[in-house]
Amino acid sequence: MVAGNLRLSVLVLTMLVLAGCESLSTGSFQMPDIFDRSDSDEAVVKRQIPFPADEYARLEKIGTSAVQGRLTYRTANGETLVGSDETVSVAPATRYAAEAADVALSGRKIEPADPRAREYTHYAKTDDNGYFVVRNVPAGVFYVAGSVLLPGGESRSPIIIKQIELGKGQTRDVDLSR
Repeated sequence: MVAGNLRLSVLVLTMLVLAGCESLSTGSFQMPDIFDRSDSDEAVVKRQIPFPADEYARLEKIGTSAVQGRLTYRTANGETLVGSDETVSVAPATRYAAEAADVALSGRKIEPADPRAREYTHYAKTDDNGYFVVRNVPAGVFYVAGSVLLPGGESRSPIIIKQIELGKGQTRDVDLSR
């Protein structure tokens, strides 16, 4: 139970991260699913949990809170890579998102999210130094997520996910690093 909650928390935080002090809106804007890792030749894991429309219907899409932080990844040889011009997502911590987080954290690729889930996810681009700000996030529990392009430009770091809780009007700092 504790490990499952921890994984869910990590996913929520990773999805909450917005980049470059520039928030991108939710709704009709279509960003790639942060968990849809196109750099992998592995088979795509089929979602076992159907989109829970009733659970999402109870959630707010827009709010007065914000998430800010920095995206970095430390390589095996100790080099810190800055997540420059990367997408960070902030998504509600639902059972649907938790399944995606578990699969992503295991290093596998999951099929894309239902478009209705993306209406509740906030995105941002990081600036040249890996900093991001996500505004207009509702109060609740979220996954903030991102990954960093590795040297050579052909592969990405493992997914980095943090879970956070936001109060109404609150700004949370997130160290999105691994």
